[in-house]
Amino acid sequence: MSPSAPGIEFRQVSKRYGNDPATPLAVDRVSFSVPRGTLTTLLGPSGCGKTTILRMIAGLESPSGGQILIAGQDVTTLGPAQRNVSLVFQNYALFPHMDVMGNVMFGLRMSGMAHEVARAKATAALEGVGLVGLDARLPAELSGGQQQRVALARALVLEPAVLLFDEPLSNLDARLRREMREEIRGLQQRLQLTVAYVTHDQSEALAVSDHIIVMDRGNIAQIGSPRALYELPQSEFVAGFMGEARLFPAVVAEDGRVQLGPLSLTPRQPVAPGPAKVAVRPEAWRLGPAGQGLAGHLVKSAYLGSGYELTFDTALGPVFVLSFDPAVDWVLGAEAGLSLTGVGVSVLPD
Repeated sequence: MSPSAPGIEFRQVSKRYGNDPATPLAVDRVSFSVPRGTLTTLLGPSGCGKTTILRMIAGLESPSGGQILIAGQDVTTLGPAQRNVSLVFQNYALFPHMDVMGNVMFGLRMSGMAHEVARAKATAALEGVGLVGLDARLPAELSGGQQQRVALARALVLEPAVLLFDEPLSNLDARLRREMREEIRGLQQRLQLTVAYVTHDQSEALAVSDHIIVMDRGNIAQIGSPRALYELPQSEFVAGFMGEARLFPAVVAEDGRVQLGPLSLTPRQPVAPGPAKVAVRPEAWRLGPAGQGLAGHLVKSAYLGSGYELTFDTALGPVFVLSFDPAVDWVLGAEAGLSLTGVGVSVLPD
């Protein structure tokens, strides 16, 4: 294995289920690389191909075409046991009849490691995920977060070249999801693990990733850092999927200024003159007195504690706004003037 090679590399990889050539490709000639020691998230809606890609990395699915490399080694035709890859499943896949220690030791014992050596390694792995003292408990006696930690320890103890996560937090409540994503990210950075992580949750992807691959119907829509994808989407799909951006028709003047109804703005990247679309995220709107900027009439309001979710009727159509000033008590029917802060606004060619 080459130490300078990417942790994971896909070269024109395709996947079609079944033998009918008329069946659409689940993954269509996808190419990307995951640098060693980084966490890359495969993000997209259901059916976009992200889980199929993860299963092909693990060796649980065979590609219909293309080449898969791990640490520079071609593993396209190798089985799961030959790839030095560990997968943390969505449902944890713990053995219910085995205690915590037995679950974590299982892979080591199956590889032929002596019991005492395997037990010492499993103990260290459990310490690493904060499960000291729970060795003898069965999975049914653990909370969802503790079961997730056992699954993580079982994967880490094998010292894999690549660690894979398939929707690992979807079965946890909101508070535990936040704690576990921080724990996974902390472990990944501390141990310099190469990780591919699948989720459909944009906020989760933004929080844990070095890089994000946004998938759309078997194709890569965009690859980039969380900030680049959020602030500089390259398509309507990415703009709409990352952070609930709303798209509005606009016109780019010869001088590069963009006219959005009564509002005028300068795009951060040059856009050719003519029709365009402006993607505006909810937090990009600034609320002011009626009579300034874009006139808005409040038709929906939801109090969140830290602020409000507001929907205004405007000349541009419905505008969704996040207001983080809980001191203002918004009443349906209120009038406001809407302007743009510049952050969270992207201009796309029509």
